[in-house]
Amino acid sequence: MRVDSTFSLRPSSTAPDFALPNASGKIVTLDEARGSLGTIVFFACNHCPYVIHLASELGEFADRAAALRVETICINSNDLAAYPQDGPEFMKEFAATHKWNFPYLIDETQSIAKAYGAACTPDFFLFDENLALFYAGQFDDSRPKNGVACGSDLQDAIDRMLDGEAPPTSTKPASGCNIKWKPGQEPQWFSAP
Repeated sequence: MRVDSTFSLRPSSTAPDFALPNASGKIVTLDEARGSLGTIVFFACNHCPYVIHLASELGEFADRAAALRVETICINSNDLAAYPQDGPEFMKEFAATHKWNFPYLIDETQSIAKAYGAACTPDFFLFDENLALFYAGQFDDSRPKNGVACGSDLQDAIDRMLDGEAPPTSTKPASGCNIKWKPGQEPQWFSAP
């Protein structure tokens, strides 16, 4: 679990609420999309090689989680003017290609990424049935050009949560591309490469 003071969420923090449009403009709220036993919120985009690496496995993983009543929500907070390849039409295509049967939403103001303390794509947050933060970290140890994505870290956290156990005590932060912040919108924890 992250404990760095620059991140907004702490263990047991409540998931920041949102009402965001999907790629077709339909507004989706956290309350509508949450799972009855848990909710995965992750931040991603279309062009990041780290997201592409696990995108297809994420589609299957989310379907398996949904069968356990743990729903998945993806949020794209990138600057779409600077990165048009992450825009709505490409989001639709990306989600269809990778069989993402969960909401893929647009955080135009980037305020939701800031509220969650999201730093990169992909960045994962698992909340329990009461929307209290249970896990924040990586999907698994795989990386582009290194291993096959399986979601072992996130799955372990889900299993612990559903079994009424304590959260993992040793977690690894998510690894990926920095969220592409709009000029002047960079959060305090961001430092450009």
